[in-house]
Amino acid sequence: MLPARFYLYASLLLLTQCSKCKQGDPFPKNQLPWATQTGANTFGCLVNGQLYLPQGNVGSRNFNVSYDPTFRGGAVVIETYRVENNRTKFLSIDAAPITAIGSYSLDLQQGVGEVLYTDTDGQLSPCSAMYDSRDVSYRKGRMNITRFDQQARIISGTFDVTIGRTGCDTLKVTQGRFDARF
Repeated sequence: MLPARFYLYASLLLLTQCSKCKQGDPFPKNQLPWATQTGANTFGCLVNGQLYLPQGNVGSRNFNVSYDPTFRGGAVVIETYRVENNRTKFLSIDAAPITAIGSYSLDLQQGVGEVLYTDTDGQLSPCSAMYDSRDVSYRKGRMNITRFDQQARIISGTFDVTIGRTGCDTLKVTQGRFDARF
């Protein structure tokens, strides 16, 4: 018969090993911020199924939303970056004309604006940066504005967009949501 200590140590070993398995949530959607409409200064999306939240500091805010009613009939610019493990990811969505609550095209042929994405460790390669107005061959998506309050200066919404570049993997940005003051 084995001593009680053996069972105790075996149980502790098993418990510590199981806790290591929970470091990454297998459901990144569960880690996205709620889709609020209060000017909560939140942003999140999935980039090719991986959680993307603004993070880090390179001298400027890692999430910023601006609105210019005089440019292109009303331009919304959402800029974010994420710094982790010596990598910098940058995601920017520029859409116009945005004038009210509603659904707006981000399609390359229909929408006015850009979706920019980079993922680099300091070295740019042809597929680590997608500057869509210059070198993206495909872009399809929608931005849904759920609150647009120019008095309170709050804009909130959701978005999904897919962009492609010849010779590179397709970039799928899904379940995006933002809520900010501009």
